[in-house]
Amino acid sequence: MKLFRPLFAVAAATAITLTGLSAAQAAPAPAPAPTAVRAPGGDFTGIAALSNCSGSLVRFASSVSTDPALILTNGHCYEGGMPGAGVVIKDRASSRSFTLLRPSGSNAGTVRANRVLYATMTKTDVTLYRLTETYAAIQSRLGVPALTLSQSAPAAGAGMAVVSGYWKRIYTCSVQATIFKLREASWTMESSIKYRQPGCETIGGTSGSPIVSTSTGQVIGVNNTGNEDGERCTMNNPCEVDAAGNITVDQGAAYGQQTWWFYTCLSATRTIDLTKAGCLLAK
Repeated sequence: MKLFRPLFAVAAATAITLTGLSAAQAAPAPAPAPTAVRAPGGDFTGIAALSNCSGSLVRFASSVSTDPALILTNGHCYEGGMPGAGVVIKDRASSRSFTLLRPSGSNAGTVRANRVLYATMTKTDVTLYRLTETYAAIQSRLGVPALTLSQSAPAAGAGMAVVSGYWKRIYTCSVQATIFKLREASWTMESSIKYRQPGCETIGGTSGSPIVSTSTGQVIGVNNTGNEDGERCTMNNPCEVDAAGNITVDQGAAYGQQTWWFYTCLSATRTIDLTKAGCLLAK
C-alpha cells in the first residue's frame, strides 16, 4: 500500500509537474467539469492532499452543483485504520479535513468531511467522503472544480496520469493490463489496473491519487499499491493471480483499483445503495 513512509521522501522516480490549465467555471447544474487533463501530463485541478495520502474532489456524471461534494481516496487511507479483509464501512460520521490544490499545485484552501459514504479494501481499495459544502460552494469559495468519475473501466493502452496531492507530483504512463486478482497480505482486489513502466513508479504518499485519463480528464481509477521488494503476496508486495490461480510476482510494478463500480450502486439521488441490483461494490 502506498502510504507515506519517510524513506521515500526523495525517491520521486520519473515524475513531472505541469501547470497552466485553466479551471472550469461554475455552473448551476450539473456540477462543473474541469478542463481535461492533456497528454503527456496535466495539472492539479481537483486534487486533494491528506495527512498521509492523496485524494481528489470528484463528482458523478449525473451530479448537480447543489449536491454535497465528494472526496475520493483509498480504503487504506481511512482515518480509522485499514479495513480488514471483507470489511465494508458505510455511512459513518467523519470530520476529516483535506487541502485542495490550485492547478499550479499551490494550496487553494481546506474542506471538511461530515460522512464516510463508503470505504473498503475488498475487491477495490476506496474511501468516498461526503463534504460539508456543495460543489457550487467550493467552486465559489476556492475556485476548485471537481473531476468526473468515468462510467467505464480503462482499456489497455489508455493514457493515464497518477496525480499526487501529497507530493504535488504527476506521473504519466499508460494502462498495461487489467489483473484478474491482486493479493496483498490478507486483502484481495479484483480487476486491478496495472501501469506500464517506465513513467508511473509511484511511491509512498501517492496512495489515493486519482488515475486520470489523459484523453478525457476523467478519473478512471485510484492508485493504491506496488510491489517494492519482489516478495510474494505480502504487505507492499502484491502478487498477481490469474483465473486459474497461478501467481505472478512483478517487482516494481504499480497498480490502481476500479472506481466505475460506484455507478453500479448509485441511486437516483446519487447515494450509494449496496442493495441495488447489479451493484459490484463489496457489501
